Amino acid sequence: MRVLPLAARCCAVLLAVALAACQPATDSGKPARAAQTGASGHKAPAQPAAVQPVSATVAAAPASPLSPAAQAGARLFFDPSLSGSGKMSCATCHDPNHAYGPANDLSVQLGGTDGKQPGTRAVPTLMYKEYTNAYSDTFENPDMISPPGPGGGLTWDGRANTIAEQAAIPLLAPNEMAAASKAAVVDAVRNGAHADAFRQAYGQNVFDDTDKAFALVGAALQAFQIEDRSFHPYSSKFDRYRTNKVGGALNDAEIRGLRVFMDPTKGNCMACHLLGGGNDGSQDMTSDYSFAAIGVPRNMDIPANADPKYFDLGLCGPLRTDHRPGKDRGAAATCGMFKTPVLRNAATRHAFMHNGVFRSLEEVVRFYNTRDTSPDKWYPRDARGKVAKFNDLPAKYRANLDDQMPLDQRRAGSQPPMTDQEMHDLIAFLNTLTDGYVAPANAADGDAHGHTVANAFADANAQKAAKTH
Repeated sequence: MRVLPLAARCCAVLLAVALAACQPATDSGKPARAAQTGASGHKAPAQPAAVQPVSATVAAAPASPLSPAAQAGARLFFDPSLSGSGKMSCATCHDPNHAYGPANDLSVQLGGTDGKQPGTRAVPTLMYKEYTNAYSDTFENPDMISPPGPGGGLTWDGRANTIAEQAAIPLLAPNEMAAASKAAVVDAVRNGAHADAFRQAYGQNVFDDTDKAFALVGAALQAFQIEDRSFHPYSSKFDRYRTNKVGGALNDAEIRGLRVFMDPTKGNCMACHLLGGGNDGSQDMTSDYSFAAIGVPRNMDIPANADPKYFDLGLCGPLRTDHRPGKDRGAAATCGMFKTPVLRNAATRHAFMHNGVFRSLEEVVRFYNTRDTSPDKWYPRDARGKVAKFNDLPAKYRANLDDQMPLDQRRAGSQPPMTDQEMHDLIAFLNTLTDGYVAPANAADGDAHGHTVANAFADANAQKAAKTH
């Protein structure tokens, strides 16, 4: 999330969406890719359909044969015996019926051997991770314009370089699945119902080396998430739209919302939630995998935040330990930065941002639009009655805050970048990113849509130009 001149950002938008519009239609809307390897108080205007809750169920994708490793990973994904309590599996927090995210509306989930230990961050979806590269401080942004910067990696702070590495984190975390050790996880697999499937995937002697076997547990879980289409079905209304498939016509509000999404003077979502060509041949992933500090309010529903000295600073800790301020070179410049998530299926979530402080997509959009113009709506007041803006980021790190539109730190009381109608339209578009869309039964062959992703932005510019003449 870097600041670029307006003209450059407009060019980036037009280039990226043009690339998206030129892709051939495929069954999944996604180019083929080899699996990863490795061991490890305002109300919107009336149009309620655009802001109603969306079903979170992942659409059933055509079954495709899974490799032995992926079959073993599928069994392990739903196996609670891997946890210290014997009651928590990966699917407990990553429910396939809720876009592989939590089924509840808690800001953070409960885990541990007693099932009562709170986490410190909102649980993200596991969907659409297959194109995530390893973390780098000098990550080459797939928008092809932004300068290199922190990017890539799994989890909110990017500390896992592969899906396999990410899968190992909750297995051992004391407030998550809370297995006592790597050996405990391996013993659970060896003595469990899926031992034969694991041996079939990795050999009869797979349990002889505990560290290797534990790494292969992560590898199996990675194989499942890479190979199983339910993790990346590309079955949203937007996918039909972008690939010119029948039934993909966006309505007027959704088209306007797409323009707001791309407009660098309005939503400017495209600056980080990239549409168009991405890394490794990906398309329309809705994330450029970069990191940014946006200063969301402190969430007092998280027990750890009761300690006024505790701050979750993302890239520079406390969970990540290789960017420590004062100890690791350049670390201070990363404090407060968190990973840009994909927006696919975002409308199905009940907790947003790294700390789960927001509970609806509308609340998120309104925060982006009015954080600076009406900070009193988002932050508490201090003992002197002054708005404590950015109360979850120490003052010494506030220079790290991203200042791209719409978070340009404009004066309080000034006009926000988006109108209520534009926010409503943006939400309508974001709802089209939800998988499991069923096209209308009466969709006609000649009624794909009257717009393309590329000219949605061009149309808006043409209208602006017409008004100036």
